[in-house]
Amino acid sequence: MIKDEDKQTTVANKSVLDQINSLKREDERLYNILAIDVWALAKTMDEYQPGFWSAFMKNREKALKRFLTEVMKNKPADNKRPPFLR
Repeated sequence: MIKDEDKQTTVANKSVLDQINSLKREDERLYNILAIDVWALAKTMDEYQPGFWSAFMKNREKALKRFLTEVMKNKPADNKRPPFLR
């Protein structure tokens, strides 16, 4: 009886692991498709407006810095955590 339960658990675990691996592959595939789409857009825009990608990346960097500043400003202070993790 215990062996049957162990087999069922093993089969269930294998099924879950297979599903997780499938989701990981699908996620990677979607990420690659998105990367190709972004590259195609940037390449096309660079042909029509030289320097587009460089300007886009500079604006993105500024926006990211502003976002991180806002997040840090709004983050509640937790004095229990060490200073390097606050």
